[in-house]
Amino acid sequence: MSILCDSHRTSYLLPPDHEDWGEQGAPAFVYGQEELVVGGVQWPSSPPSTPDSWPASRFDSALCSAWRQRMELGLFRYCLGELQTQVLPGAVGFVAQLNVERGVQRRCPQNIKSVRQAFDPEQFNFNKIRPGEVLFRLHQEPDTHSALPQDILVVINVSPLEWGHVLLVPEPAQQLPQRLLPGVLRAGLEAVLLSSHPGFRVGFNSLGGLASVNHLHLHGYYLAHRLPVEGAPSQPLDPGGHLHLLQTLPAPGFLFYTSGPGPDLEAVISRVCRATDYLTDQEIAHNLFVTRGAPPGKASPCSALTGVRVILWARKSSFGIKEGEAFNVALCELAGHLPVKTAQDFSSLTEAAAVALIQDCLLPPGQATAVRAALVALMAQEEP
Repeated sequence: MSILCDSHRTSYLLPPDHEDWGEQGAPAFVYGQEELVVGGVQWPSSPPSTPDSWPASRFDSALCSAWRQRMELGLFRYCLGELQTQVLPGAVGFVAQLNVERGVQRRCPQNIKSVRQAFDPEQFNFNKIRPGEVLFRLHQEPDTHSALPQDILVVINVSPLEWGHVLLVPEPAQQLPQRLLPGVLRAGLEAVLLSSHPGFRVGFNSLGGLASVNHLHLHGYYLAHRLPVEGAPSQPLDPGGHLHLLQTLPAPGFLFYTSGPGPDLEAVISRVCRATDYLTDQEIAHNLFVTRGAPPGKASPCSALTGVRVILWARKSSFGIKEGEAFNVALCELAGHLPVKTAQDFSSLTEAAAVALIQDCLLPPGQATAVRAALVALMAQEEP
């Protein structure tokens, strides 16, 4: 697709005639480092219910207006209304949402048998989506700190789990398998920083970690609720303080933290991708979650969102969707956001049941200890 010239007046809406959707190309959302918002993004005492009710950044305005139009045009598998939501009683603070349509109508997962499975052009992939599903191309202006910028397609998830649910897809024609790469992770981190909404999160599911499409992509979506991982306490695992253990229910995870754009962000991208490369090479499934949050250490649920937390979980491989469970365990569930499939499960779900379901997907203790030691050793190899 061609890139149209970007300006603050660029329209990310589709023209009235659908025959023109594939002809006009995808407009570019071009941004500079000055638009990456580090400080001042906090949770208000009474959060608005929808993202377009918040004070919006240019990124939020572009994404939400285009996403809403695609919903009105019927390009999704179902119409997403305001989801019934509850915070489960207990210490964790799970945010449970009833999303029956997603459980019923989402695309069946591909036949995945390995965390390292090669891309298969015969299976569904993002070269096969309709032109109208693309909102824009995310394009960073080059600067002195970042590597050569890479265009990322921002595409609707046709089976949304929440408002503004999109996929960040590096050039689909490259036919990259679902293995995390620095360029797409950088785009994910910067997308979080481009949003002025504290609840815009980004995540990655590996193959075996409930990725349903073997074509490289991240998820991004809005959720107007705090999550446990934003301010959970952590302890350092390496002398340099580059890798921390997130000590919280429902699942301990590896915590990386960046205070903002520049060399620190680039270093975090490198560390995270070395960790996920190791897990992939060892056939260990994993999930990753990016959110604004507090620095490592003795944080708390109400801590200031001073930077970006990247949480990585190693887990048992699970291929396909498990029927009969209240929810499937992937990136958002490990972070404390539970999209529940049925009204009965939504009304009966308890914190204890949710924790048990999530922890059943984690690595056994012996393997978890070995992975921790391997990642600590990887961090020690970093250049001073």
